[in-house]
Amino acid sequence: MRRPGPDPRGPDPRGHDPRGHDPGAQGRGPGRPPGPTPALPGVPPPWAASRRPGGGPPTDPPTTTIRPRYAPPPTSDEITQIFAPISDAEPEPSLGRSSSLMAIASLVSRVTGFLRQIVLVGVLGLGLVNSSYTIANTLPNIIFELLIGGVLSSVLIPLLVRAQTEDPDGGETYTRRLLTLAGTALLLATLAAMAAAPLITSVYVSSAADAAASPLTTAFAYLLLPQIFFYGLGALLGAILNSRGVFGPFAWAPVLNNVVVLVVLGVFALVPGEISVDPVRMGEPKLLVLGIGTTLGIVVQAVVLVPAIRRLGFRFRPTWGWDRRLTETGGLALWVVGYVLIGQAGLIVTTNVAIAASAGGPATYTNAWLLLQVPYGILGVSMLTALMPRMSRAAAEGRTEDVVADLALGSRLSAVFLLPISALITVFGTPIALALFAWDADNVPGAQILGSALAVSAFGLLPYAITMLQLRVFYALADSRTPTLVQLFTVGVKIPMLLLAGALLPAEQVVLGLSAANSLSFVFGAVLGQLLLRRRLGRLPTLEVLGTMASVTVASLLGTLVAFGVVTVLPLPDGWPAPVTAWTSLVVALVVAGPAILAAMRLLKVHEVDTVVNRISRLATRVMPRRGGGA
Repeated sequence: MRRPGPDPRGPDPRGHDPRGHDPGAQGRGPGRPPGPTPALPGVPPPWAASRRPGGGPPTDPPTTTIRPRYAPPPTSDEITQIFAPISDAEPEPSLGRSSSLMAIASLVSRVTGFLRQIVLVGVLGLGLVNSSYTIANTLPNIIFELLIGGVLSSVLIPLLVRAQTEDPDGGETYTRRLLTLAGTALLLATLAAMAAAPLITSVYVSSAADAAASPLTTAFAYLLLPQIFFYGLGALLGAILNSRGVFGPFAWAPVLNNVVVLVVLGVFALVPGEISVDPVRMGEPKLLVLGIGTTLGIVVQAVVLVPAIRRLGFRFRPTWGWDRRLTETGGLALWVVGYVLIGQAGLIVTTNVAIAASAGGPATYTNAWLLLQVPYGILGVSMLTALMPRMSRAAAEGRTEDVVADLALGSRLSAVFLLPISALITVFGTPIALALFAWDADNVPGAQILGSALAVSAFGLLPYAITMLQLRVFYALADSRTPTLVQLFTVGVKIPMLLLAGALLPAEQVVLGLSAANSLSFVFGAVLGQLLLRRRLGRLPTLEVLGTMASVTVASLLGTLVAFGVVTVLPLPDGWPAPVTAWTSLVVALVVAGPAILAAMRLLKVHEVDTVVNRISRLATRVMPRRGGGA
């Protein structure tokens, strides 16, 4: 039986998750019974024979290895072990290899998704049309998350593994029943959402905010809301694949979606005319190309998984009926839905405040958030994908000490990966935005605002990653209630700050206030999450983690300031286009800041960078020719 692997939903095609939730992976170690891990709230491990339907002989529980609760900072070998194969003798792909493949897929998905955003800004600008399209294109994802997305990621997916373990037919009937019920619900929900499109868009774009935005957003919504069904279908098919140890197709499917949309944007640019704002005309060619073409990308993303499903030998036939295992997790699933709903309250306020201040406000805010998500999606998600199985197994076996150790290690590694990037974005936010979005001279003012939004919100990158790590710990402990309560607190803190930004700041700076408020809310959420985990797990090595964060912060600031000084004295011609100047500055900054930050962290004895330095040293040894026959 194959073990469950990394997050079956894979990278989000838009590069972000409207819930602020990015679920991790489940897994098991060699010698342990296959089956769901505690990432499934409320579902016991398969070796808990007393809870098995129909009883059955008990299976020996896994042996427990106890290690010291508070180990010293990890060595490079210990850090490398996280990403190494679980066992050299394993016949299946190792966790390290699977995590690496997921990281590569995530990188390519983020890059193509980001290229898609750049082209989108190039053809639509950063004004009303882009904002209306962005809001409407978010609605299908939001409704999908409310219906099944959040539940799928934290409750339903491990049920597939449980059925494969316990059912005589290997879970085939259960899988067909799940597809039948979920597919029917998704279809009905999609039709209902399309019928209620004006009502749904009015929630996110009130007529008082912008009289022209609501009709155009509604027009886009009619064309984009069919994505709900295909989002759900793709997620279900991906869950089946990953529950059987097949990760590649679902991880790479978003890349194909991005490619389709890039082609659609090219066609959009070639179609003559413009999208009419007043009045809005549904039959307008450009509107239809953009709306239908974007939906086609999600259709392709789902349908491309069908051949992989068939190669597994699975054949779908409608199977009606209810399974008691779905009932068992109903209450827990409601907490996950509550998590999503609370997040949407913050998004609704953000969207309305942004568009009340400026027609391009939502597009600017969204693109700034997507930019911040790129480093987290590439580095943070890959690391958490590797850590989540370890924490889940430790929680299943009652090894609280190991859960605490992995939580601390994940926090330190997040700091090492993300704080240098945060420092660079804070100082070079405007050049980043100009390099990406200012190829059209008309977009330069909007790109400058976007860059400022990046700079004032970059500090939230690490707190966001920490909250996502804490979320995984709670799910590993079979607790889906506490993450929802933390989300309630985080959004409850954020909404007043959003409203104050709209009331107190000048219109052109409102989006900066919104971005900063979003990041600051994650700081509060991370503090509360740490306090709740301490109450749940006992003493946590918080001071040790804060010490690592402080050292990395100092190193990041020193390296970034050195890079800023070099870029400032760089003799760049005044006549160069803004994007060319920006790209030159960024390349120089990276070349200078990277080694400077790494050297500073070594001097400050940040042990987590030993792996990086050792690998660079080994690579240099291989590349440089040996002289005089010496070693």
